[in-house]
Amino acid sequence: MVHDEPLVAEPVDHGGAELVVVLEEQHLHPDDATPRRSRCDGLRCTRGHRFDESVHTPEVGVDQSRLARWRTAIIVAFAIGGVSLAAWGPRLPELRADLRVDVGTIGVMLAGVTVGSVGGLLSAAPLLRRFGGRRALTGVVVLVPGAVAVLGVAAAVHSAPLAAVAFVVGGVGIGALDVMANVEGTAIEARAGRTLLPLMHAAWSGGAALGAGIAALCSWLGVTIEQQLIAEAILIGVVGVVAMRAVPDGTRAEEHDASSTPRQRLRRWARGWADPRLLLIGVVMLGVELGEGSANNWLALGVTDGHGGSPTAGALLFTVFAIAEAATRVFAGPVVDRLGRVRTVRTTAALGVLGAICFILGSAWWVLLVGVVLWAVGVSMGFPLGMSAAAQSGPNAAARVSVVASIGYFANFAGPPVVGALAANVGPLAALWLVAVSFVAAFLAAGALRPVPAR
Repeated sequence: MVHDEPLVAEPVDHGGAELVVVLEEQHLHPDDATPRRSRCDGLRCTRGHRFDESVHTPEVGVDQSRLARWRTAIIVAFAIGGVSLAAWGPRLPELRADLRVDVGTIGVMLAGVTVGSVGGLLSAAPLLRRFGGRRALTGVVVLVPGAVAVLGVAAAVHSAPLAAVAFVVGGVGIGALDVMANVEGTAIEARAGRTLLPLMHAAWSGGAALGAGIAALCSWLGVTIEQQLIAEAILIGVVGVVAMRAVPDGTRAEEHDASSTPRQRLRRWARGWADPRLLLIGVVMLGVELGEGSANNWLALGVTDGHGGSPTAGALLFTVFAIAEAATRVFAGPVVDRLGRVRTVRTTAALGVLGAICFILGSAWWVLLVGVVLWAVGVSMGFPLGMSAAAQSGPNAAARVSVVASIGYFANFAGPPVVGALAANVGPLAALWLVAVSFVAAFLAAGALRPVPAR
């Protein structure tokens, strides 16, 4: 039944220019596919028409060359996040040896990334509002490589406490960078009038592939981990500072409902945690993000400590993982259009289960290689499709997205310490059965990604 109550398109201020969300009718494709869109004329649309807030009217009079530089800067910001996280992951066996700690201790130290990321997630929006996009992002792209450099110094002087501090500071920077880059990416989409965030998220995976490749090459060449981390940090910092000059200084974190008080916004956000469907979407994101976070930190150790491979082999397989994840995200669009969100996530999650099993039980190197590729496919689509499903699952899209994003980020950062605790007791390969279980949970909860029919 269609009601005649109008939905109002609220203006959003991006850097001083007022934009209006375009309402579009969405026709649900059979078999839970992503809704097909057709233009709904005017700014009044009945509740029988659902609309996708990721679709924007292109801003008139935008300097396209300046917009392209801004977009490139944010792609660089996403890539910096991936490169930085991959800087130590593939060489964790050598880092552990330099710090003279066991597997359980390094797992506890990795929890510092989780603790720091919480602070970064909470501080990002206030920093954007206070300093604007350019200065806030510049500060973050200095902080993140700074933490990487400190980690290199910690390895050189064999200081586990200093390394723990570096992990916490790195977590703060990575968490803040992720939020700020997404805010900037949304503003760019609004001005460009087309969807660009998936490509930007692929840059994170591409950055991880680049970082893993650098780590593998350094390991093969005999470059020590402290030399790699310090040199890489300097390079990342210089590139980041130069790139962020293209970010407009006036870009701010958006308040989509300026009339709401902080208490009202917090109340709306808290209500999302009582929505069963939203929590099931969160389970999907928890499952795949736990798999990704575990790969970032434990795949290389699984190769060395579990399968008896060299550190170079561990770094190379991690590089394969990062490349496979990035490639899947870049080319998966037509697959999602054809299969829909539910079947896409169920298919990739099932492949992820198979990949984890191959990696844990395999002995031949080609089996491990296949396992790593399938593991990467398994983690690739749950996060972006979960964000999309959450935004379309009901009113207050921003609050709903923040709920599932919090679950996903928590799983990504908290998963590795949990795997580390298990590894200390049952070994690194047996601990990775948790990854297979998490993929099963994502598969079972994927039905929550189905588009909500118009009422």
